[in-house]
Amino acid sequence: MSPDEYCQQKTVQSGSSFYYSFLFLPPERRRAITALYAFCREVDDIVDETTDPSVARIKLAWWRGEIAQLYAGAPTHPVSQALKPHLQAFDLKQEHLLAIVDGMEMDLDQSRYLDWPGLRKYCWHVAGVVGILSASIFGVTDPRTLEYAEKLGLAFQMTNIIRDVGEDARKGRIYLPVNELQQFGVTAADIMSFRHTDKFVALMKFQAERAQGFYDEALALLPKQDRRAQRPGLMMAAIYRTLLDEIERDGFHVLNQKISLTPLRKLWLAWKTYVRN
Repeated sequence: MSPDEYCQQKTVQSGSSFYYSFLFLPPERRRAITALYAFCREVDDIVDETTDPSVARIKLAWWRGEIAQLYAGAPTHPVSQALKPHLQAFDLKQEHLLAIVDGMEMDLDQSRYLDWPGLRKYCWHVAGVVGILSASIFGVTDPRTLEYAEKLGLAFQMTNIIRDVGEDARKGRIYLPVNELQQFGVTAADIMSFRHTDKFVALMKFQAERAQGFYDEALALLPKQDRRAQRPGLMMAAIYRTLLDEIERDGFHVLNQKISLTPLRKLWLAWKTYVRN
């Protein structure tokens, strides 16, 4: 199996919505974004699937070394081998890949965030940076496009946090800021016990408004001349924003179920966005 095939398999197996936006890219950009996504999956899986935090830290440290090897021209892992041809072509910066690894390590260090600035820092590491790297692969002629991509990454991550409240609670994690739980009268015990209350719904509406604000800010930042190149991100925005709308329409019943869109609907949203842009 070639490095590109390894990354393709990793991406397809993940079942991610991102896959649908990759389908519309030219071959070289598609290979680059698939390799980047596979990298994110590799480091994310370390935290999700390794039960011993000390082992997870060792594995993340290995990836830091592998990133150094990648930029020295001697990668050993199939994912970094697949990334290698694209580093210079798409200006993929070493510090951004390292920032993603740092974000994964944050999950080993804390399972609560006191306030929004703390959570925003986490979101930047695990999603904002990914947005910047992705936009670089899609094509950038204006620096504002990278600001758009960073904001869009934050919107995606907030949508994920809203969707996964129950799933994260089962792992002992609450990403919603502690001071905002207090503001709405929701306790950590309420979430860990999966209690769906009017107070919880009010808290989730507040989080959804924050995410919607990031979508609006991101789209307002995207320069017209880069809009066509950035269609994959716009496709993802259509899919994720529709998901957020569905969660809200369902009354934020995210504690005991995971709301998702069907593959056919994702493909339709991606195609509709593609032809409109």
